[in-house]
Amino acid sequence: MGTGYSRSPLLLKGALVELTSPFLVPIPNIILFQYNPETVSRRLSPWQSPEQPSGDGAEGAQASPETNSRAQPYDPEENLSLNLVIDATDDLEEPLKHPISVVTGVADRLAALEKLLYPIGGDAGLLSIDIDVSLGGASGSLSAEAEAQIEPLTTPVTLFVWGPGRVVPVRIKSFTVTEKSFNQLLYPVRAEVAIGLQVLTDAAFEGDTSIAAKLAKAAYKYTRSQQDILALANLANLAESVLGLLPL
Repeated sequence: MGTGYSRSPLLLKGALVELTSPFLVPIPNIILFQYNPETVSRRLSPWQSPEQPSGDGAEGAQASPETNSRAQPYDPEENLSLNLVIDATDDLEEPLKHPISVVTGVADRLAALEKLLYPIGGDAGLLSIDIDVSLGGASGSLSAEAEAQIEPLTTPVTLFVWGPGRVVPVRIKSFTVTEKSFNQLLYPVRAEVAIGLQVLTDAAFEGDTSIAAKLAKAAYKYTRSQQDILALANLANLAESVLGLLPL
C-alpha cells in the first residue's frame, strides 16, 4: 500500500520563457524542458580591443584606455549550448489524455521553440510597406515618414531559466533539429534539439521601454547579483585555500 511519500527529490525543470508573445493572448509562452539536458556548456569571451595603428614618438608610446591590456568596458560575452530531448512516447500510451500528441507528436513543442528564432510583428511591418508602396505611385519608394513609422523587426524577448540561480535573457544563435521517428501523419514523435544561446546584456535592450525588456534587464541583474553572492561565499574557504599554498 502506497504511503504517498516519495524519496525522489523535487527536480526543477529548465525552461525557455518567451515574454513577447506573438499570439493574441498577452501571456508568457513557457516552454518547459521535458527532460533536463545532462550538460550545459558555457563559454565566456572577454572583450578584445580593436587593433590600433602604431604611432610615432611619445603619442604612440602611450597606451590609450582602449588598448590597455586590463581594459574591460563591457561584460564578457557569454554563450550557452545544450541538447534537448523531446519524446511523445509516454503521451501516446494515454491517448485520451493527450489528443494533441496523438495527432502531431512533438511537432507543437518544436514549433514553439522555432518561433523564438523568427521576428515578431513581421506581418504588420510588411503590410505597412505594401500600403505605402501602393500609395506611392509607380516608383514604389517609401516616404521618409513611412520609413520612420516602420519599427525594426526583432526576435522575441526570451529568458533562459535554469533554476533560481540562473535566469538570463538570451537570443538563439544556433538551432539544429534531428527528428528521430514519425507517426502515421509523418509528424515527429521523437526529436533531439541542439541549441546555442547568447546571453544578452542591458545593451541589447537600449531604448526599449517595454515591460518585456524591463523584465529581461532585471533578470540579468538578478543573475549577476547571484554570481556576486556565490563569489563572496567562496571566502568561507579562504583559510583552507591559504593553508594549501603553504609548503607543509
